[in-house]
Amino acid sequence: MELEIIGAESLGVRSLCCLISLPDRRIVIDPGVALGYRRHGLLPHPLQVAVGRRVRERILAVLEDATDVVFSHFHGDHVPLADANPYQLSIEALPSRFGELQCWSKSDDDLSAVMSKRFGDLEEVSGENMLVAEGRSEGPLSFSRAVPHGARDNRGTLMMTRIEMSDGVFVHASDIQLLNDPTVDKVISWQPDIVLAAGPPLYLDRLGDVELERAWNNAVRLAQSIDVVILEHHLMRSAEGAVWLDKLSDAVGRKVYCAADFMGVPRQFLEAERVQLYEAMSTPETWHADYARGLVDPDDYLEVRPAGR
Repeated sequence: MELEIIGAESLGVRSLCCLISLPDRRIVIDPGVALGYRRHGLLPHPLQVAVGRRVRERILAVLEDATDVVFSHFHGDHVPLADANPYQLSIEALPSRFGELQCWSKSDDDLSAVMSKRFGDLEEVSGENMLVAEGRSEGPLSFSRAVPHGARDNRGTLMMTRIEMSDGVFVHASDIQLLNDPTVDKVISWQPDIVLAAGPPLYLDRLGDVELERAWNNAVRLAQSIDVVILEHHLMRSAEGAVWLDKLSDAVGRKVYCAADFMGVPRQFLEAERVQLYEAMSTPETWHADYARGLVDPDDYLEVRPAGR
């Protein structure tokens, strides 16, 4: 399979990282991971931390023999960070050859001070190999111009990626959230065979009825236009998102996937189940501080995880 989804919410972490393997290119998109620092007043459960560490290790492994890396935008679950918390990917952990990779990046236009610093941190690591890619094409790769991160004027902009594979076209639509009609028009116009996109953040109260209807209609449009649609990320941060996805499959009469479905592994909605994880597996109050100091091993929780998680 040319597409490997490495990190996503249904795989247990905040991420939208994937690897596309071509005969002469290995392209890693959005090599970042996070766990949602606090949800329901709780830090990530140690089981989440264990799964997150495995995803982080897989990202680092594929970067060892990658040829290209793409940064759609600079949020902490999409890029390595100079100031990473213990649950994210640190720039310091990147393989020594990272600076040799061809780096395709969203521009630094209209960034906040924090995002601008992250752009600069990545530029320092990549040097002359970091190219602003918006609107460019090179070989099998094409990049969109900046599109909204969700609804317009929400949280900045991002860049989408189109890749011609041997058996079709793949589009990585990052954090579009299906909330902007022209962005979805652009995805469809690229005529992909497979699209990986962020669905709407149903766990946030700020979404009104108009936005919910727009996201649903755009999801239907994608599913009716594209053979394989994978909706992930914000959508899968709540149990409601999983229900929404299954209802969408029923409505369009064909399977619409989350990342776990596409990869053929069990769904792990660990962030959505954070409260239940703490109820099922007790955690010492000092565990997170001890983990940050390297004094505890989160893999211990993999051995005692409740059935079905």
